[in-house]
Amino acid sequence: MNAKASTSDVREASAAQQRPSRQINVILRNSEHDSVAGSATGTVDSNGSNRLLPQTGPWVEWQKELDRMVGLDNIKELVYEIYALLQIMQYRSEASLQAQAHVYHMIFKGNPGTGKTTVARLLAKLFQSMGLLAKGHLVEVERADLVGEYIGHTAQKTRELVKKSLGGVLFIDEAYSLARGGEKDFGKEAIDTLVKAMEDYKNQFVLILAGYTLEIDAFIMTNPGLPSRFPIQMEFPDYTVDQLVQIAEGMTKERDYTLLPQTLFKLRQLLIQEKTESIYDFSNARYVRNVLERAIRYQAVRLLSQYPSVSPGRQELMALRPEDVRSL
Repeated sequence: MNAKASTSDVREASAAQQRPSRQINVILRNSEHDSVAGSATGTVDSNGSNRLLPQTGPWVEWQKELDRMVGLDNIKELVYEIYALLQIMQYRSEASLQAQAHVYHMIFKGNPGTGKTTVARLLAKLFQSMGLLAKGHLVEVERADLVGEYIGHTAQKTRELVKKSLGGVLFIDEAYSLARGGEKDFGKEAIDTLVKAMEDYKNQFVLILAGYTLEIDAFIMTNPGLPSRFPIQMEFPDYTVDQLVQIAEGMTKERDYTLLPQTLFKLRQLLIQEKTESIYDFSNARYVRNVLERAIRYQAVRLLSQYPSVSPGRQELMALRPEDVRSL
């Protein structure tokens, strides 16, 4: 009996060493911290480090935006690092210290529906509010928007889109598709034009390349000038089932619908099945949105058959029932 318990303890200790540490944020309501200049909230992570978060100023609004997003703790941490750098550079400039411009071109890696476009839009507004970008708009494109049909056409289209994005962010989704055609493909011309534009319009726009992790890593190696030009890389992990359910509840609430407890149970089972059995890359929040939009259509058909000549009650109009939720 003691030998079995000892073996079990050893296995659990070994597994604990292999598990990644989980960050724990603790809000310190200490009068000493509250009196810090600028007013801040303290946090302590699992490594024991302490960080003060501003309670006034631009970061407060960005914190609200980030809090609306489910999960993505590593992304939120990196967004704060960017904000902190921009703020300190402003302070250094005001103190007549060197405040050299940094490069903020980025790589976003991850499956569809993991929040890449949402974060890009948030960063564009953050850069604008902190004075890095003049406009803070997001220009979202893909291969078809950049690649032309004949020699010289691609460079022209790409340059036009770069100029359109000046003062903001140029977001290229599935960027690796630019390199799929090989040396003779016009996609290579788009890559070369982008590399030149990053030099010609330094600090006038931010370029974000997004796509699946393995494909985007391979793409970056197709041009010797690319890796060093993207110092910031963000990994967008797949959402857990619990996080996807939370996203679903948020989506339905925004549209004035409700998910009954039995509907939530069915949705959870559907998500588990889809994540484990899908032969394609799971589309995360995009999949949830498609399921809910289909459920809303089925609900409409169901209600019209149940109430052919009168309006259903308010609760019926809001409730999504288990029979409304079906697999795609």
